[in-house]
Amino acid sequence: MRAHEAGWAHAAVSVRGPAWLREPADANALVPQLWSGTARKVDGVLEVGGVKLTDLVAEHGSPAYVLDEADFRARARAFRDAFDSYDVYYAGKAFLCTTVARWVVEEGLFLDVCSGGELAVAERAGVPAERIGFHGNNKSYGELERAVELGVGRIIVDSFHEIERLASVTRELGRTARVLIRVTAGVEAHTHEYIATAHEDQKFGFSISSGDALDAAGQIAATDGLKLLGLHSHIGSQIFDSAGFEVAARRVLALHAQIADEVGVTLPELDLGGGFGIAYTTQDDPSDPAQLATELTKIVTEECKARDLEVPRLSIEPGRAIVGPAMCTVYEVGTVKAVELDGGAVRTYVSVDGGMSDNIRTALYDADYSATLASRPSDAPALLTRIVGKHCEAGDIVVKDEFLPGDVAPGDLVAVPGTGAYCRSMASNYNHVPRPPVVAVADGTSRVVVRREEVDDLLRLDVDPDGRVRD
Repeated sequence: MRAHEAGWAHAAVSVRGPAWLREPADANALVPQLWSGTARKVDGVLEVGGVKLTDLVAEHGSPAYVLDEADFRARARAFRDAFDSYDVYYAGKAFLCTTVARWVVEEGLFLDVCSGGELAVAERAGVPAERIGFHGNNKSYGELERAVELGVGRIIVDSFHEIERLASVTRELGRTARVLIRVTAGVEAHTHEYIATAHEDQKFGFSISSGDALDAAGQIAATDGLKLLGLHSHIGSQIFDSAGFEVAARRVLALHAQIADEVGVTLPELDLGGGFGIAYTTQDDPSDPAQLATELTKIVTEECKARDLEVPRLSIEPGRAIVGPAMCTVYEVGTVKAVELDGGAVRTYVSVDGGMSDNIRTALYDADYSATLASRPSDAPALLTRIVGKHCEAGDIVVKDEFLPGDVAPGDLVAVPGTGAYCRSMASNYNHVPRPPVVAVADGTSRVVVRREEVDDLLRLDVDPDGRVRD
């Protein structure tokens, strides 16, 4: 938990960096597991997808999110092939645009959305409705109405009010909605408290232990226009092992059997959730898709056998594990400042032209990131630095601790890996800073898939005192 009411950045911290961070023998070298598959240094310049980031910034400006298409597709295929008997749902909330939605379908995945806006992107991209799942703990009547009109493959219901709301929609439209029940299995995922989602004291789902989940199943089964497909369990995000899934599967499959016995409905599907972790720093050691598939399949098979259940159709949601490593963010250094602290210690602040408006996760979750000098080679010794943004906020920190070459200077480019998940999705216009573009790279070429915002975009929403919207 945070040690200071104003946030971790205000608490007393060491200038030596965390224990896991080691001074590199070569401050120019990349740590391969932190970067997308095509990232490499050529004469000190970082290339992704065969595109030098110096050239990319010259053409598209900075900061910019750089999306490695080949890496994204390879990770999507790896999950599709490892979980070949499952339906694999890409998490639209991690990062979504029409281009990515099309890649998802082309690589044989399904798409999970959790708002009307994400659903609209999927519709615009031509994603077949039957390949869409619709999440969310407070879907509006209009969102449910559009989902039913489109015929989305499944709606994951989250409350008794939503069941009533969805029933009203299906009656009005004369349609049937395919439904999964989001359940909370009472499992504490080993992750940050804000992204652990299966314990009892949180907003998502129906509790198994209280009986609400069973009651929801009975209500859905008795409601015309709703077809009960199965249960959905999600224990959190940035998870590195299968231990939590084993406990959750046991409890969810017990409910699965109870619904068959007491409600009289044999559920054909089960969604295990996912939220698999990625490597943001050298302290992270994620599992590969094949290992995860083997472990999860074994867990479900053994639990079903113990309960004399037929194994249902399984779904999985890898979460950030597909797009997270496939993107990095490139910034330009604006200032370098050595600040003397109590006791004579020195903190070196490297300020870049982005910050918490394009990556809120460090401030929000105390997340750790890595970085590299991206624009040139350097023979200078490694220097422990803190990479910070341009915003008027003491907690505007991009990378809390990282070794960069000691001659890092204004005009240099630095790149931060692992920014594909949630950085652009959670980006803001704090301090009225326009959001960066997303530039996809592949085979030595770059193309904008989400354009950079301009100041005119911000002003376009600003209503003058006389009530007119500015042109």
